[in-house]
Amino acid sequence: MNVVANADVTYKIIGCAMAVHNELGPGLRERIYQRALAMKMDQAGLVHEEERPIKIDIEGHRAGILFLDHIVEQSVVVEIKALKHQLTDDEIGQVVTYLAATGHPVGLLLNFSRRWLEYKRILPPRKIDEWKQRVRRYVWKPAGQL
Repeated sequence: MNVVANADVTYKIIGCAMAVHNELGPGLRERIYQRALAMKMDQAGLVHEEERPIKIDIEGHRAGILFLDHIVEQSVVVEIKALKHQLTDDEIGQVVTYLAATGHPVGLLLNFSRRWLEYKRILPPRKIDEWKQRVRRYVWKPAGQL
């Protein structure tokens, strides 16, 4: 997908997120916003997948699994937050890590628990190998593999 198409998709996703925020307002749980956004994206005709697992291997061994809130049109990673504080570098770093792990060209970080929807469009890092080394921070590991 080219840059113009990605911009169009991100624009549509942000519109769906604004509609969700206008209807529900701040203060709900993240999972509720995730489901509501899925419904709005369905209505907008956006193809998406929720809770996509991404397996992370390091040096030929399974390090864990990342669960992405949404992948939209097979090109945009969408991460949903319900945080009372403004988005920080930690949340942005999480999306950058997801982009490094998936190879997708763009990510959207959405925070629904503020007075107005907070959103950031995020591009992958230039030095992707450095980010792949940091991926362990966001990886879920089964209890026996900690």
